[in-house]
Amino acid sequence: MSNAPLATDAPRNIVSPVAAPVTGSDFAARLRVNSEYIVIPLFALLIAAALFALFLLAIGKSPVDFVAYVWRGGFGTAFSLQNSLQRSAPLILTALAVAVPARIGLIMIGGEGALVLGGFAAAALAIPLVSGHAPVTLTLILMAVSSMIVGGLWVGVSGLLRYARGVNETISSLLLTYIGIAIMNFFVEGSLRDVSNPNKPSTMPIGEAYMVGKIPGTQVHWGFAYGVILCVALYVLMTRTTFGFAARVTGGNLRAALAQGLPVGRLIVACSAIAGACAGLAGFFEVTAIQGRANASLVAGYGFTGILVSFLARHNPLVIPPVAILLGGLVASGGLIQRRMDLPDATVLVLQGLIFVVLLTSETLYGRFAVFQPTGGRDRT
Repeated sequence: MSNAPLATDAPRNIVSPVAAPVTGSDFAARLRVNSEYIVIPLFALLIAAALFALFLLAIGKSPVDFVAYVWRGGFGTAFSLQNSLQRSAPLILTALAVAVPARIGLIMIGGEGALVLGGFAAAALAIPLVSGHAPVTLTLILMAVSSMIVGGLWVGVSGLLRYARGVNETISSLLLTYIGIAIMNFFVEGSLRDVSNPNKPSTMPIGEAYMVGKIPGTQVHWGFAYGVILCVALYVLMTRTTFGFAARVTGGNLRAALAQGLPVGRLIVACSAIAGACAGLAGFFEVTAIQGRANASLVAGYGFTGILVSFLARHNPLVIPPVAILLGGLVASGGLIQRRMDLPDATVLVLQGLIFVVLLTSETLYGRFAVFQPTGGRDRT
């Protein structure tokens, strides 16, 4: 086993630090400590919004009109709200692909590659099953399992490299993303291409009968519901189980974890594999609920937007769904903004980039304000 450094050089403030000890009855002190993790991200959002408003003014556009179109395109009507919820489904799952490794001190950004490969694996497996008229339920289960396995293995490689060889997981997961996209393109444009579709390289369509349906009474596919359920399940796993406690100990102090005899290597690989499985499941729903096949449309940037969602949620699975809905609404309004304000669709990406940069900068503010410190608590520097 290599003696290369493991996860000790990962940023220590990936997960909200444990607050200074206070008595159970001191609700005000607890509220003061925990409010820091709400106030600072909100402050970062306001700063990013102000910078983006200056950007719009500089190019001769109205920030007020922009906000109005975001509201109308993302949340203003029943149709736009359901569109936002549908777009938030892959964001929830790819955000979990960042949040779970963060609990053990890893910064994984390979959700996009796991999503693409997971969706491709599901579509490729569906070809013989659909051609053989396999039962719909069995086919969908096998497709979902294959997408989760492929995604888990893909991101799990980054965790294994981190533990065994000390390879930076951020760099390796990012590079593996582009390798995964290239693999998908290789097969979609080659041996698995549907020759009946000359316009856009794709796998054979799975057919309407094998598509995932909508949640009753809505136009939102079941990926959203499963994403929310998975958020709750992973929150319980990471906060209420021995596995989650061991992961948090490892992320907080690797040497202490090793001294206690915790299986650090297995924990790192397991958290990475769970992350990849979540992103792979997002690819499954993109194929079975949206695209109906695997093609270049799978590379939609959901994995990268999921990074922003996770950081805004402070890597808390329970906070991820509302943040994903907010970002999903922003994405859903992109077309309306493009038509009404004569702005390119990349305008939304500019705003997302500003939010991410300002949010990362705001990480330096934690522990520096006395108002958030409990009486007798020590400042963190």
